[in-house]
Amino acid sequence: MDLYERIINKEEKVSLIGLGYVGLPIAVAFAKKVNVIGFDLNREKIELYRKGLDPTKEVGDAAVRNTSIEFTNDEKKLREAKFHIVAVPTPVNSDHTPDLRPVESASSIVGRNLAKGSIVVFESTVYPGVTEEVCVPILEKESGMKCGIDFKIGYSPERINPGDKVHRLETIIKIVSGMDAESLETIAKVYELVVEVGVYRAESIREAEAAKVIENSQRDINIAFMNELSIIFHKMGIDTKAVLEAAGTKWNFLKFTPGLVGGHCIGVDPYYITYKAEQLGYHSQIILSGRKINDDMGKYIAENIVKKMIQAKKQVMGSKVAIFGFTFKENCPDVRNTKVIDIVQELKEYGIEVQIVDPVADREEMFREYGIKANNVADIKDVDAVVFAVPHEDFRILSLEDVKRMYKMDQDSSGTNFIDEAAAALESGAVMRKDHVLIDVKGMFNREEAQKLGFLYWRL
Repeated sequence: MDLYERIINKEEKVSLIGLGYVGLPIAVAFAKKVNVIGFDLNREKIELYRKGLDPTKEVGDAAVRNTSIEFTNDEKKLREAKFHIVAVPTPVNSDHTPDLRPVESASSIVGRNLAKGSIVVFESTVYPGVTEEVCVPILEKESGMKCGIDFKIGYSPERINPGDKVHRLETIIKIVSGMDAESLETIAKVYELVVEVGVYRAESIREAEAAKVIENSQRDINIAFMNELSIIFHKMGIDTKAVLEAAGTKWNFLKFTPGLVGGHCIGVDPYYITYKAEQLGYHSQIILSGRKINDDMGKYIAENIVKKMIQAKKQVMGSKVAIFGFTFKENCPDVRNTKVIDIVQELKEYGIEVQIVDPVADREEMFREYGIKANNVADIKDVDAVVFAVPHEDFRILSLEDVKRMYKMDQDSSGTNFIDEAAAALESGAVMRKDHVLIDVKGMFNREEAQKLGFLYWRL
């Protein structure tokens, strides 16, 4: 009986190392079919899972509460499994070089607890060669065993889109690879247990690693193109969203939009491939150019906030700006590598007080990583500008009238309230005073309606 048959007969277990936004959904999916050990070094996270709580919001509390996963932070439990899936993050350092410490640490943990006849599959995004050149030596050193003889390895890049309830593990074709034909077949069959649309057998581990890293690089470049167009069109006095809607009527036009590019994938993965290219003597021209554009967008947005405030005759220093949304993307609590922080820091350079509203974000992580305390919508009063940085569904219940009530009630020398004055002007058909700065990064609101209501409106 081979390893696959022993797994489906529940004679052997599957382990997940790393139970974050990627690892947890994988573990939950496998636990519906086989015996699963869920391991994470974070004891607090493990305790939450044991209580039936899902801080990632990827599968929901009910799924965690009802799962059969053995949640643990005791690495020795991994000795009970023979099919290990490593799903730890692979960030970059401050100089944009790959930070392989999480995957190296995970390899050490697995190696110390590796049983003969096991298969170790890495899902973490890496540059081609990491699995075989970095992870295997660690596994061999810690286990005292030989890869290819005592255990085997594979690579299957994660493709889960955090916050996306449509494109899930079960509905995305899974790339799988193994060090030889036997390991490839076992890995493919194990993943086919949970991936409804099937798997794609890559020719080698290095090809699978490369496929993953270029997926996000391609998206990064396309968004960078949109961001550059947005900068150009603003200089021309052209509305970018209107241009893209017109261009999008052609069947083969790729419907990307401008925006902030952060998170643990798109804003990070391109640096992995360019790092490896640099080692081989090739300096990236397109990929790094795209990264430069996207990395600068937070500063660009902040500069335009200030410009609009000056245009509205606002005193910039000492003013208050409310930013709605802090996570790296919509409808996801993950604040890792969020580019909203770039807006915050740039505004603070101007002496602006910044208030953050994000009902979706992990508030503990916000404070731990950035020292920022989130506000509630009701807390936002007497501000000089409002910025919608992340288009959470939770924000779509807010109307422009709701937003208007958040601004400072400026009065002229006669005591006339400008909001009342503007309302009266609207009724009479006169042009309204546009002193309410509204920055709508992703175009959540209707531009024409906002301008009619007296907002000084700007979007990418």
